[in-house]
Amino acid sequence: MSEMSAGARARLIGAGYAAQGLGYAALVTALPAFKDRQHIDDTFVSAMLLLVCVAAAGGSVLADRIAARWGSRYALASGLLLIGAGLAAATVPTPNVVFGAVLLIYGVGLGGVDASLSMQGVLVQARLGRSVMSRLFAAYTAAAIAAALLMSGVLKIGAAAELAVGIAAAFAVLVGLIGWRTFEPGRTQRAATVHAEGGRAVRPVIWVCGMLIFTAFLVDSAVSTWSSVYLQDSLATAASVAPLGYAAYQAAVLISRLVADHVVPRAGRTPIALGALATCGIGCGLVATLPTTAAAITGFAIAGIGVGVLVPLAFSAAGEAAATSSDEVIAKVNLFNYGGALLGAVLLGALSEPVGLQIAFLIPVVAVIATLPLARRLRTLKTPFPVRDDGLSRT
Repeated sequence: MSEMSAGARARLIGAGYAAQGLGYAALVTALPAFKDRQHIDDTFVSAMLLLVCVAAAGGSVLADRIAARWGSRYALASGLLLIGAGLAAATVPTPNVVFGAVLLIYGVGLGGVDASLSMQGVLVQARLGRSVMSRLFAAYTAAAIAAALLMSGVLKIGAAAELAVGIAAAFAVLVGLIGWRTFEPGRTQRAATVHAEGGRAVRPVIWVCGMLIFTAFLVDSAVSTWSSVYLQDSLATAASVAPLGYAAYQAAVLISRLVADHVVPRAGRTPIALGALATCGIGCGLVATLPTTAAAITGFAIAGIGVGVLVPLAFSAAGEAAATSSDEVIAKVNLFNYGGALLGAVLLGALSEPVGLQIAFLIPVVAVIATLPLARRLRTLKTPFPVRDDGLSRT
């Protein structure tokens, strides 16, 4: 495959990241509208998000099975089609049981796309021979910002939130149909290779990178799910302003991802991971200690800087440390995503009534502190790409 064709395929995979980001951001910023339409409270939302996390974990496992049999491009394309179907169905008022089933369909697609996007990203990164993972994730972030701003604009003109969700659904279906035959076709070797490399050799990769993903997605899920609700319900922010907290968060994520591919190879993964974790904690701590709209939006943005770097760093490290079995290792690492999403979305919602969302934002701070020692173990993972932990680059 030529450099140009590899680059074109990387852009197509980037469109897959964009489709996922657009859909997820449209859904979470529509939560206040969905709560009113369906006549549900935060507890019900938390229960539904729990089911979505479970469905997404199943979708991630399913994606690994599809990738093993036919290739991760089919796992990605089918996951995008499921996301599109779930989002489209969510725009229609239905009984709460049906609405929950719709979210489960979306969750399965989300999990499949989560896992297969990282599989595809590692494959195309290997073909290009340079770090591009952060820029691929940047496509997700740019689309999420666009969705938040779109939602704000839709509500500003008095239109229904379902309009923005429907646009996201159509885009996911379009990218899924185009990518069915044109996503990265390569496959890595499967389970036999993992055992050949040695289970004990691969296990540290899964646990170290997995826990970084767990914490990053705990922070991400807390901000993504509850930022708009916190601003609107707890701080009495205007409905058209509430989505801007999520937009500020995603803007910071985008900036950090646009520069991370240049900074990480020079500074080293371990110090960058430590700094990213600390930044996540500082941002969430600001939200928990200063109950004002300006402080909350600023805190969400600061947390976004850390999450933006940490997620692609962890997936890239996992894929490179077990290069001959990256699909399977990434699928296992991706499962930690849902544990973090569970705590970030569901636990914060469960605490919203007894202690309030402001205090509940201390949960990500505790998780960051607990994860800091693990980040130091990144330097012990083997990596075939020119990334060093001594602050120097081989490029």
